[in-house]
Amino acid sequence: MTRAPALWALVGATGTGKTALSLDLAEALQRRGRPAEIVNADAMQLYRGMDIGTAKLPQSERRGIRHHLFDVLEVTDDAAVAWYQDAARTAIADIHARGADAVLVGGSGLYVSGVLFDFRFPPRDPALRETLEAELDEQGPGVLYARLQQLDPATAERMDPRNGRRIVRALEVLATGSATHGAALPDEPVLWHPETRIVGVAVPREELVARLDQRVEGMWRDGLLDEVATLRDRGLERGVTARRAIGYAQALAELHGEISRAEAIAQTQQLTRRYARRQVSWFRRYEDVHWVDAGHAASDLVRELS
Repeated sequence: MTRAPALWALVGATGTGKTALSLDLAEALQRRGRPAEIVNADAMQLYRGMDIGTAKLPQSERRGIRHHLFDVLEVTDDAAVAWYQDAARTAIADIHARGADAVLVGGSGLYVSGVLFDFRFPPRDPALRETLEAELDEQGPGVLYARLQQLDPATAERMDPRNGRRIVRALEVLATGSATHGAALPDEPVLWHPETRIVGVAVPREELVARLDQRVEGMWRDGLLDEVATLRDRGLERGVTARRAIGYAQALAELHGEISRAEAIAQTQQLTRRYARRQVSWFRRYEDVHWVDAGHAASDLVRELS
C-alpha cells in the first residue's frame, strides 16, 4: 500500500535549532525515498527584507530543498492568522499532491495551531480594526486590555497584557458579535491532517537564555540597524505587524535617537527571553508531542515516528 504523505511540525521556542533540524529532517526523509518540502510558520519570516532580525535562512543555505511562505508579504502588510492558515494549508496540500511530505517549522504558536488543528477564525472588520489600532498607538495596550477584561475576562486572563495586536483582534471579534478563540488551543483540538507528527525541540532554560542573548548581540553586529533603515524607506513604520516585531521596534527607536544601542539590545534580549517562555508554555500544552533535545539526529526522528 502506498504511504500517504505526512505533515511534520517542528515546534518550540526561538533559538532551539528548529531550522537546522528541518533541513536535516527533509534530507533524512529523502534518503528514505520520501521527498519533503519546508513550510514557514514564523510570522515575521513572512516579510521580505526582515532577515537578520528573524534569523531567516538565506537561499544559499537551503540545501536545494523547496521552501514555502518565506518573503511573501511587504512590511506594510498585515500578517493575519486566518490568511496564513489558508496559505499554509494550500501550500501543504500542494506538497502532498506532489507525493512529498511537508515540514512545518516555526515558533509562532497561534499560526502553528491554526494549521495543525481545526481552528475556525471569526470574520474581520477593517474599519473597526483601524480604529482600535489607532487607540493602541495613542494609549498603549493597557487601556485596551482593561476593556477586554471587562468584556471577556476569560480571554483576557489567557492573554499577554502587553500583546497589543492580540488584544485589538479580540476586541474586534467581540465587537462583531463573535466568540473569541481566547488566544488558546481549542478545548479538544482535532488534527486537520490525520498523518501529522508533532516534534518539539527543547533546550535547557539557562542554555537557551545564553543562546538568545548572544543571538541578539549578533543581530546588531551583523547589521540589523542598516536592515531596519532600509525597511523604513520601504514603509516599515506604516506596517501594523512588522514595525512591532521584537528587535525591529527597538532598532527603530535607536534610529530615532529615543534609546541608545545598549538599551535597544537589552530591551530586545529581555523581550526575546519573555517571548521564548510564552512559546514553551504554548507548545507544552500540545498533546502527543515527541520532544527531543536540540541536535537530535533527524534520521533517528524519522525512524522513531515512521
